[in-house]
Amino acid sequence: MRITKSIPNMFTLGNLYCGFLSIGFAANGEFNNAAILILIGMMLDSMDGRLARMLKADSSLGKELDSLADIVTFGVAPSFLVYYTYFFQFGLLGFIVAGLFPLFGAYRLARFNISSTKSSLHYFIGVPITAAGGILALLTLFGNYIPNIIISVVFTALCFLMVSRIRIPSLKEVPLPKYGTIVTLFIGCLLYVIYKGTYIKFPYLIYIAAPLYIAYLAYRFMKGKNKRDDLD
Repeated sequence: MRITKSIPNMFTLGNLYCGFLSIGFAANGEFNNAAILILIGMMLDSMDGRLARMLKADSSLGKELDSLADIVTFGVAPSFLVYYTYFFQFGLLGFIVAGLFPLFGAYRLARFNISSTKSSLHYFIGVPITAAGGILALLTLFGNYIPNIIISVVFTALCFLMVSRIRIPSLKEVPLPKYGTIVTLFIGCLLYVIYKGTYIKFPYLIYIAAPLYIAYLAYRFMKGKNKRDDLD
């Protein structure tokens, strides 16, 4: 029973470890691998909370651990990735600007954690840090086709959108898990195509993560469909 209740935390720790590995890959110049690991972190992040509810393993420890993992994987790791791929050319100023992203993300997470109402089924208050970090990872993957000015604008916009009071559609009523599902499923299907013909070592973890996540999506979709059929 204790092992079962630890499963969601294992996924959360896996998310955190993906963030750590992403920083390491970015420092070694393997930027695509670093971006892929952030996307794998999105997959794990979209699963841990639902697994906790399924296994009735919700805990204060798990919630705090999730926030700590998110700030590393979707705050610190993307900021390093953007710095090493673009902002490095501005020297110390670029390093300082890149560091703003995890600061805004941490504030957003803290504000969410102390919110009495949390998030509505229909919207989030401000862009979730998971989505913001995933967007930066995608921009890095396709960085060769995107002008640097666009990356700068999107980076700056995401910083302020995370701490804004703008209502962002949550897509929670879509019969698939969480807001990161569509992005991660789409990317998961295209990973091999994106990397085919490149000379960068592919992170073998994706061969495990992507099929498991797609199976999880299929299970959640069928479960939701069967539930609606029963109600009908």
